[in-house]
Amino acid sequence: MNPCARTACNFNDWRQRVTTVVSRTATRGKCRRCPWAQSCQKRSQTTDAKNDPVSEKPRLSALDLAQKIRDSATKKATQPPLSTQQKRVLDIKRFSTQLQNVHPNVLAKHLHRSVLYQDNDVVVINKPYGVPVRDDTGVTSISSVLPVLSKMMTGNKIKSDFNLLPCLRLEKEASGALLLAKRAEVVERLLDLQRNHQVEMTYWVITVGVPVPSVGIIDIPIIEREVTGPQPHYKMALSPLFKMNDSGDGLTKIRAHRQAHPAVTKYKVLDSSSGCSLVELQPCTGVKHQMRVHMAFGLTCPILGDHKYSHWNKLAPQKLPERVLKKLGLEQSKSRHLPLHLFARRLMLPGVNQANVSVSCPAPKYFTQTSNLLQLMLPFKEERH
Repeated sequence: MNPCARTACNFNDWRQRVTTVVSRTATRGKCRRCPWAQSCQKRSQTTDAKNDPVSEKPRLSALDLAQKIRDSATKKATQPPLSTQQKRVLDIKRFSTQLQNVHPNVLAKHLHRSVLYQDNDVVVINKPYGVPVRDDTGVTSISSVLPVLSKMMTGNKIKSDFNLLPCLRLEKEASGALLLAKRAEVVERLLDLQRNHQVEMTYWVITVGVPVPSVGIIDIPIIEREVTGPQPHYKMALSPLFKMNDSGDGLTKIRAHRQAHPAVTKYKVLDSSSGCSLVELQPCTGVKHQMRVHMAFGLTCPILGDHKYSHWNKLAPQKLPERVLKKLGLEQSKSRHLPLHLFARRLMLPGVNQANVSVSCPAPKYFTQTSNLLQLMLPFKEERH
């Protein structure tokens, strides 16, 4: 075979092979099971969509964009501005929610900055509003960060010299002086002191109404009862030991309920204005929600922001008189944001190898601002620890 014929034969073989490869590639592109073909098809569709002017999102003209901006500004302007009180209660709610959801180290740093007193046995911190002392619902509580706080107070040593433990109860909605012990034996000793009425806790509250008389002792047992109705729930309630006699001119003693707890609260009105009062409370017993129940049902002067005990037969925000709403610059529909105005002002307990411990806590910002709006004078008197 001559060279020209051989070259023509090789060229025909090469052309036939190329045709076979091209036909196989086309068949593979039509196969739906082939991932290579699907990816190529998707890329092709995406490229076509980008190049297709019809599929592009229409752009706003300059006039339409200017009109959209004007409409947004008009909508913001028509919304009524929040009052100072509304901003304050929303800030409190936001702050307490943030503290419950932050990293434990962040809450521990906040508590470290709020230490009011410490010695070899105890530590007193300024508890923030809305943070629970003990909680099992998954939110960040004070108990959950005490190991971190113990390390911070010992200079971040690998092994801290003590482990902080909560001693006395303080409600989630309350703020102020919270007592912590450095050892388990100190906890037992403090609980014995409390049972013997040697630990004195003084609270300040703002009440809706003026207690009469202005100074007194509330000695009414408390029991937990079920409230029936559209929203069944449980509340702490009074369980009196006396009732009016049949003639209505005297009292008759009745048998105490076996499930009732003795509860005694001392109170003193410090100031009153605008139908509200600043009251000093000293609970002699430690029943759950004792002060709130005694003020709401015993003296008919519920604590401002106490939405649970301002009504007995329903769950609803606290209803405030018009003059109180006016002083606070608040609408009744927004009263649900009011925080509980109760804080632990002073803690006193006998010392073992030293003088008695007396720690005063500054009032939280929301408490001070409400007092100013209601024209209630806070009798601050700084005391040495």
